[in-house]
Amino acid sequence: MSRSRLLSLLLALLVPASAMTAPVPEDQQIPVDFRRTTLIVRDIEASLALYRDALGMKLIYDQELAPDEEGKPTARLVLLRANDDFIGWLGLYRRYRDPEVPPPSFERPLAGQPILVFNAKDLEERFAKIRAVPGVKVVTEPEIRRYPRGDGGEIEVLFSAIFDPDGFFVEINELHGPPAGR
Repeated sequence: MSRSRLLSLLLALLVPASAMTAPVPEDQQIPVDFRRTTLIVRDIEASLALYRDALGMKLIYDQELAPDEEGKPTARLVLLRANDDFIGWLGLYRRYRDPEVPPPSFERPLAGQPILVFNAKDLEERFAKIRAVPGVKVVTEPEIRRYPRGDGGEIEVLFSAIFDPDGFFVEINELHGPPAGR
């Protein structure tokens, strides 16, 4: 085993998870935070089955919005968080009056389409719940992948990929050691 790989593994074992997810030092911060990604969805309940129930994100906001001239809501917004109360949120937005959208094609994402990336500390156990969500299409069952590090080492990841019920491509990974950039 290379010295850098051994040091990376030791660091991963010695550094608490909370320290690995801390913000960058204040003198290195920029004046912008990336707060959330909001997905326009066909059925919020179907999306909640994946993001809240299977992945375990916490529901923090659920409101009907934008009343029409008769006072009836025209949309619903749900916000979910993982482990931060300010950044990394996921929004699910449903417009009630949108025209019917064709079902998702479950094809490789192209330019202009997002890829959502989640890290899970218990991917192998959690994946059974993910696989069971109606409308989810499994692309890659959990498997080990290795990626090059900027310092010449490797990043080992238990990688999986799915399409959510609306056709958004989602990676769910379990990091084995420090993430890139650390």
